[in-house]
Amino acid sequence: MKLEMKDAPGQLVAALRPISEVGGNIIAVIHQRDRKGERGEMLSVQIVLELPDQRLSDLIRLIREQGVNIQRIGHERLLYEKTVIVIGHLIHTDLGDTVDRIDCTGFAEVTGLNISMPAITQVSSARLVIKAVNKEDMEQAMEILRRVSREKDFLLVEPLEEVE
Repeated sequence: MKLEMKDAPGQLVAALRPISEVGGNIIAVIHQRDRKGERGEMLSVQIVLELPDQRLSDLIRLIREQGVNIQRIGHERLLYEKTVIVIGHLIHTDLGDTVDRIDCTGFAEVTGLNISMPAITQVSSARLVIKAVNKEDMEQAMEILRRVSREKDFLLVEPLEEVE
């Protein structure tokens, strides 16, 4: 959700409280003050949340009752997910570059990363969670990761079967 409200004490809390009241779970809150405009100082807030679909209309009503303007409501864009394991000298071959090659596509992202580094001279392993817009884009993201794995001499362990 993207919200707009007056930049005044208590406004952000008032806008967030209804989320918990309807059983939602806040994942992230990003806010930015806008310059003074015709309506004074305004606060633009983006909220990533989980919410049962049947509670959305209640949430909208409660937020509006707080005097908060709802600018946009969107649904999750990245609907397909795969978890893979990558084994190799991940840090020495720039793990950030590996992640960036997927993230820069615009249709897939690495949304989770757990790494195990036993010792500087030993290989590392990482668990990557990749999300994509659709199945075809997921396959393209996986092909990028396969190519990078060959290039950097990683062992890539892919799921044996897909769970939907």
